[in-house]
Amino acid sequence: LLGLHDHHNLEMVLFVLALGIYSVNVLGNALLIGLNMLDPRLHTPMYFFLSNLALVDISGTSSFVPLMLVNFLETQSTISFPGCALQMYLTLALGSTECVLLAMMACDRYVAICQPLRYSELMSWHTSMWMVALSWGAGFANSLLHSNLTWSLPFCGHNIINHFFCEILAVLKLACGDISLNALILMVASAVLTLAPLLLIFLSYVFILTAILRVPSAAGRHKAFSTCSAHLTVVVIFYGTLSFMYFKPKAKELNLDKLIALFYGVVTPSLNPIIYSLRNAEVKAATIALLRGDLLSRKMSRFPVVL
Repeated sequence: LLGLHDHHNLEMVLFVLALGIYSVNVLGNALLIGLNMLDPRLHTPMYFFLSNLALVDISGTSSFVPLMLVNFLETQSTISFPGCALQMYLTLALGSTECVLLAMMACDRYVAICQPLRYSELMSWHTSMWMVALSWGAGFANSLLHSNLTWSLPFCGHNIINHFFCEILAVLKLACGDISLNALILMVASAVLTLAPLLLIFLSYVFILTAILRVPSAAGRHKAFSTCSAHLTVVVIFYGTLSFMYFKPKAKELNLDKLIALFYGVVTPSLNPIIYSLRNAEVKAATIALLRGDLLSRKMSRFPVVL
């Protein structure tokens, strides 16, 4: 893994920054999952989706960041062949899962704003479970397809990956055979699992904004929009960074592309808990209750000790 070994001082700076951001990511997303489990007010489909998003973010960054941090301190970074295969599979699977999950969250917000009287009927726990299962299943099935196609290619000994981790495009550059089929399927899968969810999110928010504008009072409009503003912010950051990374013109300096990929993989997931904490009153209230000890005391009171 080539990384930025030509710029060792920069790697030391990146080590400190990545370690700090990764810690915020793990602690922040773990806090969201914990709040969802402890606070009965958060036992709704919206926060069930949010907990799964937090789990995806923790798992996605943990699939490559710990080894990357170790490699920042090494003079030569290596990864085993099975380790590289597993890393590529997990990063691709969890990235695809997040795309679909964000679309499912947009559907949930659409039903909450546009069909409020039927929300509990349409977004039952059974439906929510199926939507989450579809997100995880689609992401991991997509990654399994690409992994099988990639590792069935011939590799002739060139084993230097010009990246921080085993990213699929960087791995495909090592193959000796024809990768046109891989490129075609990767393009089709990207369109299905990236652009289709984005279209669904866009259509959901068109209907949501139309419904919000029909609300007569300014307070009502603000309350309606506040329920989906955090999700919309996360979508803009996620797809904005993704689009910039893959659709911008190729940089003459390859290190710039690697740094952008690092920002997408490490920084973006750490922003989600911050955004939901700042823009969501229920999460704020649950966090304050946890800090005061109210949540834990309430939870413990449900399990009385019999002497």
